[in-house]
Amino acid sequence: MYNSQLPMDGSNAPTSPAVGSVIFEQRSGNERIRLLLKSFGLRTSLVRLKVIDALLAAAESERSLGVRGVHSQLLDLGIPLSFLSVREVLKRLCSEGVIMLNPDKSYSLHPHAVAMLHRE
Repeated sequence: MYNSQLPMDGSNAPTSPAVGSVIFEQRSGNERIRLLLKSFGLRTSLVRLKVIDALLAAAESERSLGVRGVHSQLLDLGIPLSFLSVREVLKRLCSEGVIMLNPDKSYSLHPHAVAMLHRE
């Protein structure tokens, strides 16, 4: 079957090594989050993956995100979710112990979840 995205010379390798490394990093990051969700008995969904990824990115840049911040980040990534959907996902992740609601109404990963993500 013809695939217009593959090179015409018959090779299947990406034309740029940077593209391949970005794809690998995304897969490995998502795989860690998938394993985290599975360890908490939760199914993987795009929304859960992106919410946890947004919280991880915020933690790395020493920022805190509330519901509105997470919702804004998802919209910036082109994931059209309602504010209520994001809030429900955050509440569910919180009730399962994956994330915590901080006194300032921001969310962060639970220390146990952080430890699981950083395990090799």
